[in-house]
Amino acid sequence: MVIKDRATVAPASAPRPGRFVGLLPGLLVAGVAAGGGYLVNHWFGAVSPLVVAIMLGILLTASGGYRPWLQPGLRFAATMLLRIGLVLLGLQLVLSDVVDLGVGPLVVVVLGVAVSFVATRWVGARLGLSAERSLLVATGVAICGASAVAAMNQVGDGEEEDVVTAVAVVTVLGTLSMVALPVLGMLLGLDEVLLGLWVGASVHEVGQVVAIGGAAGAAALSAAVVVKLFRVLLLAPLVALVAIGRRAGRRTAGDAGKPPILPWFVVGFVAAAALRSTGWLPSGVLDVGTVAGTILLAAAMFALGAAVDLRAVARGGRRALTVGAVGTVVLSTVTLAGLVLTT
Repeated sequence: MVIKDRATVAPASAPRPGRFVGLLPGLLVAGVAAGGGYLVNHWFGAVSPLVVAIMLGILLTASGGYRPWLQPGLRFAATMLLRIGLVLLGLQLVLSDVVDLGVGPLVVVVLGVAVSFVATRWVGARLGLSAERSLLVATGVAICGASAVAAMNQVGDGEEEDVVTAVAVVTVLGTLSMVALPVLGMLLGLDEVLLGLWVGASVHEVGQVVAIGGAAGAAALSAAVVVKLFRVLLLAPLVALVAIGRRAGRRTAGDAGKPPILPWFVVGFVAAAALRSTGWLPSGVLDVGTVAGTILLAAAMFALGAAVDLRAVARGGRRALTVGAVGTVVLSTVTLAGLVLTT
């Protein structure tokens, strides 16, 4: 992924001590925006702090507030801070809770993720959506919204406009799902646990899942959150598979600049989930890690949003929304049918 300056395009690099001062302005602004997103999420749980932060970044640039001296820090936030945040995301997963779901629901979720991902990519190609943008939309729909989009773009090499468009799509569709799924569940006569399983298997953002499950009842909330976290866990193999595929493609093309077989942040994500599952970490450490991960991801999304031309997003948004809607319907249909048959 490349983070664009307003005048130049430059690769990100780790800061040397002498360059740290140059990073501070951008990092401070991104940190303030991330804190604002976190507070909004604290007040309104269904609103993702990542979405708030990326909108603040877009607003900064659209209002003329972007300045060149912010660029080094924002570039660092959108690369290194993003990857560290993705590693810390693994601390939210408890593998034993996932295993307790049983084979049936786990198979259904994997099938739903795979089918919706492939279907979204296929529809995107038919509607003329770029390969990079359809990849990000498909990942956001199939896995976990904004954080999945950001993770996949580390190997997908999309533009900032592709990231923002994909995040906007999954946010809109996830918000609609918050209304549609409880109503459909009532009309279909789903019990509380089955509704929770379906919500976790098909709604995009974790905050949205918690909001729906909490309104439906304690049993629904517990089932929804565990299933949703299992979908988050599937982010690691999906990103790894895409990275391996892109590496093989570049080998065929004779390109020496092949991506790594397994990005380090994917390894770190899995290691963090495994560490959480051991039970060795005190609850205070887990709480700090979860908050830190959220803040880092929000800061990265702010930086991505600040590099975006809002007009470019608006031009390509309708087609991406159509593609995402198809993927969401496929995901919801496949998972509901599978859960009804297996639970």
